[in-house]
Amino acid sequence: MDLDLPVQLLDPAAVVPTYAHPGDAGLDLSANEDCVLAPGERAAVGTGLAVAIPDGWVGLVHPRSGLALRDGLTVANAPGTIDAGYRGELKILLVNLGSREVAIRRGDRVAQLLVQQVGHARVVVTPSLEDTARGEGGFGSTGSQIAAKADSVRPGRL
Repeated sequence: MDLDLPVQLLDPAAVVPTYAHPGDAGLDLSANEDCVLAPGERAAVGTGLAVAIPDGWVGLVHPRSGLALRDGLTVANAPGTIDAGYRGELKILLVNLGSREVAIRRGDRVAQLLVQQVGHARVVVTPSLEDTARGEGGFGSTGSQIAAKADSVRPGRL
């Protein structure tokens, strides 16, 4: 479903978000300031923009894959969440996970904004939960169950 996304330029020189290609999921977000991030350093980089996400929708700020691959630059809280009621400047929380300093220049595309519909959950406190095949298996348990099953059906495996 398409929607109109009101965008306010807090700085007349800010870059208006755009889709780079037809069919892209994310609008490109650009830095509105210069900064340099050393390895391991984080910064909240302003975009010079504010948006009005409609009720029932959320803005999700995702990293750009090229920056992540080339420079180790990613969104620290990926995906960042922009709630419908927020009207302040969009700032991108970037972190340099690479091994060298990364320079960000005003106008550089640093993240992408996905706007998606959301539902709201009604929290219902219950004394127990319905059982599932996964049960309480957590972090990495699916992969280890698959590997254990595969090992049990292969003759000659130690």
